[in-house]
Amino acid sequence: MMNTVTTKEYLTIDDLDVDDKTVFVRVDINTPMDPEGNILDDMRIVSHIPTIKDLSNAKVVLLAHQSRAGKSDFTTMAPHAEKLSRYLGKHVEYVDDIFGSHARSRIDSMENGDIILLENVRFYSEETISRSSEEHSETHMVKKLLPHIDVFLNDAFAVSHRSHLSLMGFTDLVPTGAGRVVEKEIEALNRSIREGGNPCIFVLGGAKVDDSLRVAAHVLSNGGADRVLVTGVVANVMLAASGINIGNRNMDFIKAQGYADQIEVAKSLLDRFNGKIGMPKDVALNDGGKRIEVQIEDVGDSGLPINDIGLETIVAYSSEISAAKTVVLNGPAGVSELDGFELGTYEIIKAATEADYSVAGGGHISAEVRQMGFEDRFSHVSTGGGSCIDYLAGDKLPAIEALYKAAQSHQNKK
Repeated sequence: MMNTVTTKEYLTIDDLDVDDKTVFVRVDINTPMDPEGNILDDMRIVSHIPTIKDLSNAKVVLLAHQSRAGKSDFTTMAPHAEKLSRYLGKHVEYVDDIFGSHARSRIDSMENGDIILLENVRFYSEETISRSSEEHSETHMVKKLLPHIDVFLNDAFAVSHRSHLSLMGFTDLVPTGAGRVVEKEIEALNRSIREGGNPCIFVLGGAKVDDSLRVAAHVLSNGGADRVLVTGVVANVMLAASGINIGNRNMDFIKAQGYADQIEVAKSLLDRFNGKIGMPKDVALNDGGKRIEVQIEDVGDSGLPINDIGLETIVAYSSEISAAKTVVLNGPAGVSELDGFELGTYEIIKAATEADYSVAGGGHISAEVRQMGFEDRFSHVSTGGGSCIDYLAGDKLPAIEALYKAAQSHQNKK
């Protein structure tokens, strides 16, 4: 039964009539796989179970991708169907076709409660062409499948920063809404940047310097954050921008990663937001696998790589983070996969669990939160890497914008 339309910017399962309907659901179950084709991490598969279960009185057609052309794990969706079947406790049929006669015939023969997973949508070359929803709606794939679809749901937040066919091709043509994963992501991220309590602290680390500086600029300029604490390569760039000699080894790494130009961006941020950006006071150097703690002023002469924040910084950062109302983490504090250099990441994650509202912003940091056993103590652990970063940076996500547009169209027709 369809409920009263929500006041949110997008529609959800609760706003759409899905009973006895054929519902196409774009999921993101792209997973790490070994050379034998075995799934190594099924976290994303598990995340979609609530959406699928809430469609128990519908005919559910799942659209998904695995990897991309040229990669060794660019393969079929058969293993994913088996995993879904196991977690749902019912059969999910893999159909080795996307929109050909076999796929269309199988969709037409479905009964309520049936679930099928179509073939890897990236096997179709037009899937990854960036186009508008209007342009995608004119493609061969959409025209072939359109007579067989009643409702479309986007539940693939992690790829919603892409303007791809399976995400946007149906949104102008049929009732469209967000699945539970997308709904949860939008609500959690909105709360962290719009409604979270103060002080609100963003902890930005890892190696994606340009992304982190975009986020810092956005949340500090619009009041979304009171403080930004930097770690990882992001911190190295900030330290260099502040005039600290971080040593040739660390500067060479920044240049090799293509981030030398970000030093000027970091200088601008330090000038604009003096006092609102926290930087390490000490760091941990890697001397042949041995952790060496030094003050930042002493890094330059060492000739060693910075692989973590130091104990003094860990204590200072942890104190700020644990006392915050809202904390958003993105990126590890160091080379956390190396023994002895995971300490900063671990302690920052642990401190974040003490904040009133805590978000792990996708990608590497979300994986670390799960691996370290803190997932249940976070308010939200994002499934999206690039999408999460873009959203936090204030960028418009094409597939989410398509949801907003579809909701407005739905309202106008009422």
